Amino acid sequence: YLMLNKPKGVVSSMSDEHGRPDLRPYAEEAGERIYNVGRLDADTTGLLVLTNDGELAHVLAHPSFGVEKTYLATVRGVVKADALRRLRQGVELEDGPIAADRVRVVGEPSGGRTIVEVTLHSGRNRIVRRMLAEVGHPVFELVRRQFGPLHLGSLGVGRMRDLTKVEVGALLGLVRDADAARNASRREPR
Repeated sequence: YLMLNKPKGVVSSMSDEHGRPDLRPYAEEAGERIYNVGRLDADTTGLLVLTNDGELAHVLAHPSFGVEKTYLATVRGVVKADALRRLRQGVELEDGPIAADRVRVVGEPSGGRTIVEVTLHSGRNRIVRRMLAEVGHPVFELVRRQFGPLHLGSLGVGRMRDLTKVEVGALLGLVRDADAARNASRREPR
């Protein structure tokens, strides 16, 4: 159970067919066969979970379990209340509608840029970038700061660390809750 602060330019794959930098050096450093839980596009930095626990990976990555991810996006322009409202209510993208679970402006806009915190449980491709572009605020920089109960904290870009016992316990609690919910739904009469 590892946390990586994925650098910009690294693809979220253990092997890239185009020869781009990938996660293989981090897996080799771990000394075990591990894989990434979900993806961050090459231009996005931040929290990526690496594990060999397939059940945990499924619960964390599948949107039906509702595990939230929080991003900080530096965007073009001054984000107004109307744009935040649209993100909360949902925007229509080419692959269907999407709404942020939570969204807020962080700090004061500066230099024609605003930092927006976006929390959602969907894992669709480049979803935060596409949502913000749809409301007129293209993303300059995007960092995933939180994944479920895990917080990136002060882990440096390109650095990796083992999860603490408390963090692993919180993750395994998500798996237990998912199992309990699945078992309960199987017992309900139809």
